Amino acid sequence: MLDIIEEILGTIKRNKLRTSLTGFAVAWGIFMLIVLLGAGNGLIHAFEKQSSSMKMNTVEIFPGMTAEFFEGMNEGRSIAFNTQDMYLTHPSFSKHIDKVGATCSKSEAILSYGKENVTITLDGVLPNYPELKSVNVVKGRFINKRDIDERRKVIVLHEKTAKILFASSEAIGKYIHAQGVVYQVIGIYTDQNTFSPPALVPLSTIQMIYFKGDTIENIVFSTKNLPDVASNELFEKNYRASMAKRKHFSPTDDGAIWIWNRIKQNLQQQSATQLLHIAIWVIGIFTLLSGIVGVSNIMLITVRERTHEFGTRKALGAKPSSILTLIISESILITTFFGYIGMVAGIAVTEYMNLVAGEKTVDAGAFSVTVFENPTVDITIAIQATITLIIAGTLAGFFPAQKAVRIRPIEALRAD
Repeated sequence: MLDIIEEILGTIKRNKLRTSLTGFAVAWGIFMLIVLLGAGNGLIHAFEKQSSSMKMNTVEIFPGMTAEFFEGMNEGRSIAFNTQDMYLTHPSFSKHIDKVGATCSKSEAILSYGKENVTITLDGVLPNYPELKSVNVVKGRFINKRDIDERRKVIVLHEKTAKILFASSEAIGKYIHAQGVVYQVIGIYTDQNTFSPPALVPLSTIQMIYFKGDTIENIVFSTKNLPDVASNELFEKNYRASMAKRKHFSPTDDGAIWIWNRIKQNLQQQSATQLLHIAIWVIGIFTLLSGIVGVSNIMLITVRERTHEFGTRKALGAKPSSILTLIISESILITTFFGYIGMVAGIAVTEYMNLVAGEKTVDAGAFSVTVFENPTVDITIAIQATITLIIAGTLAGFFPAQKAVRIRPIEALRAD
């Protein structure tokens, strides 16, 4: 075995440039595969983190404007919701609805405490709001049924709003002013997925103070037993048809109400991430193949250059298996050595990416979204990819080796 290794090293030394270029192609292939997988994982992990902190089984309904002529009524009519619309039911879709909530808003409200103030949206909500939105109460309590029934002037602030108004002081129990209305702070919440976090007050309070009657601005509900895109689309179609009957617009009018189905969106994004993962593997595998083709070519050239040598060996009684072993061993050595270098370099680059941009977020005050996180590759995947490369390199050397074995000694001795 030692003699074979010495002979292989001697052959490599005689063809340093050719071997180096071939080895570079092999190392580059495994390097690019690992780096691409790491970058893809960074995007996928960021998406998974965002999804995990959101209520992905919720649907929000927003009123819009009709875009179709219907039953003698022109297009361009504004659709409005009221509290009774929250409880729209029909056997075709109500079996898939779990909890139902709504929002009524007052935009550009100025909240002030002492010398500090902030312009913000006030959202009137129901007690089940945290179950329908990605809201986490970190201090105090949330709005309850008694707050709704008694139309209490209580408010729950986002933690960033609380920091602006109260700096380092305690916010819970304090009173803040909202253009003539005084609210008591009862809780602090956080929500990573809110672009412009509102202050939350009881729905009935907003409706009473700002003379909104029983109007609401959107309906939100959680869904169940909707496992795929097709079932979600059917649910949306049936819901739209029932709301169209209630509000007198065409059931095919997509502009009359807007439906934001997060679970369908999530399923579609999961399909997109799967396609991204497949695309990365396809690109990486083709890059690996370029290296394998290089190994196969160098082995074919080696066989051609050493035809006379192999013929002499066979004439002196060398067994075909010894020649086969020699060529395959050289192929394995090249792919293993350079494949290992490529794997180590690829892992080092992904670890560096993780160190520099391992948790990349877009943060602009109230807006915070993770766009890149943990761009690393499982060491098991890296090793498996390298082993696959070595096996492919073995096959790349096998076919040239077979050609060498089939050389007849008399023909080989006549070769130049």
